[in-house]
Amino acid sequence: MTPEERRAELAESLAEVRERLAKACHAAGRSPEDVELLAVTKTFPASDVALLSDLGLSAFAENREQEARGKVSEFAELRPQAARRWHMVGQLQRNKARAVARWADVVESVDSERLAEALSRATTNALETGERERPLDVLVQVSLDGTTGRGGCAPEDVPRLADMITRTSDLRLRGVMAVAPLGGDADVSFDTLSSISERLRVDHPEAVDVSAGMSGDLESAVAHGSTRVRVGTALLGGRRLTSP
Repeated sequence: MTPEERRAELAESLAEVRERLAKACHAAGRSPEDVELLAVTKTFPASDVALLSDLGLSAFAENREQEARGKVSEFAELRPQAARRWHMVGQLQRNKARAVARWADVVESVDSERLAEALSRATTNALETGERERPLDVLVQVSLDGTTGRGGCAPEDVPRLADMITRTSDLRLRGVMAVAPLGGDADVSFDTLSSISERLRVDHPEAVDVSAGMSGDLESAVAHGSTRVRVGTALLGGRRLTSP
């Protein structure tokens, strides 16, 4: 596929996703401007990110630090003047915190105090060495099915983790993130997340982000107050293998 053909393919997919978002927002009585589209570019090359940037997107997500590191650098070379905001959405080990703090604008998968502490130290170090210019925005990932296999802390642990994050100097609590349980009822899951978000904002009014909904369930997420949907397959197609 030539770059021109790939651009046309992505443009068509983007138009379809935006139409779905617009319809979902209309059904929920919300403005499409209230829901951010986050392109999940894992396993796709930096050239696709560049094309999406040309088509007007500026928020991109990765779930593996090693792959993201090279892609972020390559994209910066391909589109040095482009607006961009990189999100880490995958499970993150503490020993990767220092590397992530060098390229991520947002980490959506903070699910433990130990990880938050590691990210805080890494961000402070990156600010001191000039490897980043601003504090790190973070979201608390919530497990909605009682398991930790896909990441996330228990709902009852969210307040304590949120309080700990706000006590750090270089992390900024922005809200919550969750993945609907496999085989579960998305409406029930996202309604639960909405309630958790509402309770969190009582003590942390700045934590307004609700990152929920993917290619298969974004309509349900929007209906329950998601402010950011994370779309990969519906936007970029089937996963392609790339070298990390």
